[in-house]
Amino acid sequence: MSTVGQPERATQNRVIALFRDELGYRYLGDWSDRTGFDGKGNSNVEEGLLTDFLSKNGYSSAQISRTLDRLRTEAGNPNRSLYDNNKAIYSLLRFGVQVQAAAGENNETINLINWDDPAQNDFAIAEEVTLHGNTKRRPDLVLYVNGIAVAVIELKNSRISIGDGIRQNISNQQPEFNEWFFSTVQLIFAGNDSEGLQYGAIKTAEKYFLKWKEDEEDNSHFKLDKYLLKLCNKARLIELMHDFVLFDGGVKKLPRAHQYFGIKAAQDYIHRREGGIIWHTQGSGKSIVMVLLAKWILENKPNARVVIVTDRDELDKQIEGVFIAAGHTMTRANSGRDLMTQLGQAKPRLLCSLVHKFGKRGVEDFEQFIKELEAQPCRTVGEIFVFVDECHRTQSGKLHRTMKALMPNAVFIGFTGTPLLKQDKATSLETFGGYIHTYKFSEAVEDEVILDLVYEARDIDQHLGSQDKIDAWFEVKTKALNDWQKAALREQWGTMQKVLSSRSRMDRVVEDIIFDFSVKPRLNNARGNAILVAASIYEACKYFEQFQKTVFKGKCAVVTSYNPQAQDITLEDTGANTETDRQFIYNTYTALLKNVEALPGKSKTETYEDNAKKLFKEQPANMKLLVVVDKLLTGFDAPSCTYLYIDKSMQDHGLFQAICRTNRLDGEDKDYGYIVDYKDLFKKVENAIAVYTSELDHSAGGADPEIMLQDRLTKGRERLDNALEAVALLCEPVAPPKGELEHIHYFCGNTEIPDDLKAHEPQRAALYKATVALVRAYANITDELVKAGYSDAEIKRINQRLDQYLKLREIIRNASGENLDLKAYEADMRHLIDTYIEADEPRKISPFDDMPLLELIVKTGIANAINSLPNGLKGNKDAVAETIENNVRSKIIKEHLNDPAFYDKMSALLNELIDERKAKAIEYEEYLKKIAELANKVGAGQNADTPQTLNTPGRRALYNNLKQNEELAIKIDETIKRTRPDGWRGIQTREQVIKAALYGVLQNVDEVERIFLIIKAQNEY
Repeated sequence: MSTVGQPERATQNRVIALFRDELGYRYLGDWSDRTGFDGKGNSNVEEGLLTDFLSKNGYSSAQISRTLDRLRTEAGNPNRSLYDNNKAIYSLLRFGVQVQAAAGENNETINLINWDDPAQNDFAIAEEVTLHGNTKRRPDLVLYVNGIAVAVIELKNSRISIGDGIRQNISNQQPEFNEWFFSTVQLIFAGNDSEGLQYGAIKTAEKYFLKWKEDEEDNSHFKLDKYLLKLCNKARLIELMHDFVLFDGGVKKLPRAHQYFGIKAAQDYIHRREGGIIWHTQGSGKSIVMVLLAKWILENKPNARVVIVTDRDELDKQIEGVFIAAGHTMTRANSGRDLMTQLGQAKPRLLCSLVHKFGKRGVEDFEQFIKELEAQPCRTVGEIFVFVDECHRTQSGKLHRTMKALMPNAVFIGFTGTPLLKQDKATSLETFGGYIHTYKFSEAVEDEVILDLVYEARDIDQHLGSQDKIDAWFEVKTKALNDWQKAALREQWGTMQKVLSSRSRMDRVVEDIIFDFSVKPRLNNARGNAILVAASIYEACKYFEQFQKTVFKGKCAVVTSYNPQAQDITLEDTGANTETDRQFIYNTYTALLKNVEALPGKSKTETYEDNAKKLFKEQPANMKLLVVVDKLLTGFDAPSCTYLYIDKSMQDHGLFQAICRTNRLDGEDKDYGYIVDYKDLFKKVENAIAVYTSELDHSAGGADPEIMLQDRLTKGRERLDNALEAVALLCEPVAPPKGELEHIHYFCGNTEIPDDLKAHEPQRAALYKATVALVRAYANITDELVKAGYSDAEIKRINQRLDQYLKLREIIRNASGENLDLKAYEADMRHLIDTYIEADEPRKISPFDDMPLLELIVKTGIANAINSLPNGLKGNKDAVAETIENNVRSKIIKEHLNDPAFYDKMSALLNELIDERKAKAIEYEEYLKKIAELANKVGAGQNADTPQTLNTPGRRALYNNLKQNEELAIKIDETIKRTRPDGWRGIQTREQVIKAALYGVLQNVDEVERIFLIIKAQNEY
């Protein structure tokens, strides 16, 4: 028998066997109906298993009892978030529990996990672990170490998206489900046989779930099995938990594969006291590697000191912020003298400094200065490990030699995200040593760690109206000057043409950027924003001034190294009624800082820029554009940044780092980082643009270091062709004659079977997602289809197919009751569709004007509702009937928890009506009348004969679920409203207050639990 398309159960059985037979885990059994050691059901701390482990390790019963009590308290603290509870539990796992066995005795550390010898721990796996929380849920597999739940695995069959398993894990962590269980969980997995395995931590959003990569040539297993064997190997699992978990300012993080292997490689170098270079491309998480490696060094080397050295104040602050957010106190050196003083003492163990603070001003004979330092180096305490960030920028400089002379015994580790040039190679090896680990641009794009880059050169023609008039003007204005002065002035200004043409050119750039914001994906829906790189502070201020006269006013900021000081303009007044460049810069900054209140420890400029950067990252709709010169082009990570406009001559490392501001992941609608080049910085190669060519250092081996930029139109055509083919392939299995009804059956299933709609959800999800991708691909080059190489006939065919697929999507959405797309990737596409697809003949995309079909029936009647259906549906009675039935069923399912008794009756009536229609025992007109009556009942949420005293949804729900006992329903309603505490949902102690009040009326524990769920579902309580 074929195993193709095997059910989830078969996958689960195989995975359990994998853990039992190959990984050596104990199988605890199927825990779907288990009462648990304490009789209260399954727990994240199985106290019997943990007690056995602690007893075997020599702890007394009193110590164990206090340990369990502490664990329970920390794991279920109702006054903290899941993140804080999880962080508290992790601390106990990592460092042990401090307990006092008896009054007057010293505290002793009770170790919950044997970190030194993984094999001495008890590894176990249970399946179908039913969680009895607010709502019952059942994770497929749970991994326990010494009875503590440390990992959860959700499995899907190969036909169901791995995303379903991820979303199931995420919803399980909600307060209304089983948030409590995840306070001990360190890793969360989702997988299937077709896509493999993804992993994350608690509260990891779906788009940030990671994929592992190791031994790619090994193809002997399903990828799911292969990477479970890698990550859940006993020693690897213990190591990941011990050395690679990071709590970073409210976000729990786990390493990507390249970060793990980079740190592992560095650990070997550290043990040998060797330096080297870690080359991890921009955007791949270098700061996390620094934090985890520094943490490992400080824990494993008792005398170690770590110094983080950067060459820019912005980076210095950023790295300090990352360490502090991760809970590691860092000391910043304020000066060179301060740094030397700090290094001469035993503490602090973790410092950061600017590389310039190692320098000495006014040194005439540098070689002699170095010799003197080498003869009398700085006295440093401990083993010094120096991390040099962006090491390519200063590795060949005098400051590095100074640093090495001051600390001759230190181990230097360089970090770079940029390809090294051949000319740097010799000094790199001399300063740091060889490559410790590399993770290059092409690898990161392939692994979907960063986005690929799309390049577009834009030329703005400039010409002068009258060269003669300009020369005449120049002669008049400089009449009083001698020939030498005139020549000097001409040389400085470039015969004034530069000045006169630059203003109009800047106008064109401003207009060009504003146009992009009105038509380009992400820019025009406020999900993305952009950075403009200007050639100088003067030009940046000019650009800023220009944008303030447009729709960007209040949504644009200038971020440079300038801080206005009165002495800047002391000698600038020429007596004329015009501003010099310096006056213009000073006046611009003075005006924009006028109403800024400086925050403690910051200047007005720093306060203004920090606020602008925060808005840019967190609220792209309110900070659309940053105009910069040098700042923010390194070390500034803003996922919202989608476009980089370059109007400055740049090269080499600086250029590459700048363009990588746009390549951070930011949801499904960000496909690429876009580079718009006004300076013709790149030379076009056949199908790509190379940042560097023969000047790259290839000695690291592995993937090529070239950074390939895709030509926008070439890539745009490829995306559109692929998107059209993807939708066509999705529709290929539809049965002949491939009409509306056949498409509805394929994508929606049989409306008579409630579970059938759910079963066909993967097909619909794939259709919705593929249609979104098609709309994006079309929108990206819609105005340039001819430039992209399409003929008129091809363009006509593309438009027809696009229209056909959009209509199909609307039909399927309406037929399935999913009038508003529920998928995250669909949320912000309506604006793009309206703008691009139907620009010539605007009309609403949704025939219901965003009103659900049921609401339309209730408000306008069945005839008008049917008339509002798409043309493809109206003529087919069966299709109309199935569409209405699906919408009614969808409403019943959605509202069932609010009023189970009422909606059970409605569901039964719907089933009867469907049976009658299918048996042709009812004419179409009669059917429409009855389905309209049912739709009205379902839409209203009540029967027509409901007593008038039941005048709220909550009262009606109680009435229907208390055998229509009007008096009892009103009594419970009044009792709840009188006794309910504020913010009671999800807080156990407050929920108990309501349950106690309910018990006073119902006198039955089971009835209290049943009615409590209905009360919890009502918004009015």
